[in-house]
Amino acid sequence: METRKLGNSDLAITPVGYGAWAIGGSGWEYGWGPQKDDDSIAAIGRALELGVNWIDTAAVYGLGHSEEIVARALAGRPGPRPSVFTKCGLCWDGQGKLSRTFTAASVRRECEDSLRRLKVDVLDLYQVHWPPANDAELEMGWAAMAELKREGKVRWIGVSNFSVEQMKRAQAIAPITSLQPPYSLVRRGIEVELLPFCRKEGIAVIVYAPMASGLLSGAMTRERAANLPPDDWRRGSPEFNEPNLTRNLTLVERLSAVGARHGRTAGEVAIAWTLKNPAVTGAIVGARSAAQAEGVMRAAELRLSEEDISVIEGALRG
Repeated sequence: METRKLGNSDLAITPVGYGAWAIGGSGWEYGWGPQKDDDSIAAIGRALELGVNWIDTAAVYGLGHSEEIVARALAGRPGPRPSVFTKCGLCWDGQGKLSRTFTAASVRRECEDSLRRLKVDVLDLYQVHWPPANDAELEMGWAAMAELKREGKVRWIGVSNFSVEQMKRAQAIAPITSLQPPYSLVRRGIEVELLPFCRKEGIAVIVYAPMASGLLSGAMTRERAANLPPDDWRRGSPEFNEPNLTRNLTLVERLSAVGARHGRTAGEVAIAWTLKNPAVTGAIVGARSAAQAEGVMRAAELRLSEEDISVIEGALRG
């Protein structure tokens, strides 16, 4: 795959990275239902074989389990190690209740825990997952992340789900390498302010949920949406329920038609659409099995024509 420079860092990343949210498994607030660890490891392996050179995870995914699975998938693997990105700022208590905490102490503790679970000496990119619930913690938490960078525990630091105002506050303390926001055909809000700001400031943008959490993959049907496991967070998402579901599945039909012209899946078309934006550096793409990885991880190779874009945009207007 081609590579792109990650903001102000020395990292060159492939346009598609492996997203490890779903492989955290079930048993926590934002789980995706049951997941077999062997399938997760196979999915990561296949993604790397297809050329992906970075993995995005977070401490909170599966309450630490995703990071542990990433470590298992990389253990003893020959060749260059992919870059590993993880996040802090979403903590949990003994009952698994989540809180947006971003104090200096919590940042340092989370970093040490992630280093241990991932079995690495340094984190390639450390991101704050969400703005803190206590707004006053933003500066102290970001200063702590900058200190971790100076100490060599993390190589680069970024933010996720931040507004322009919040990024400006962080920039006053230390440079931001990247922003991680949601972006897909059904969630385009970042086009108005965030993408232009990041492009102007030289901040990399690595978007999450480019297939709208599987909705635009081509594998989601009305029946499957209705029968998602009780512990799959998508079951309660408005996009997976009416009246939005019918609109979204109609869009998927258009994506499938475009994909058929290229011998590609609807999901690959959805991912390629996000990557065509010049402000987007990369897209985080999840896969829960090797077969799923096979169907989406080469989406960056797909070049959508003006006719393709017209069909897709026409479906959105409709």
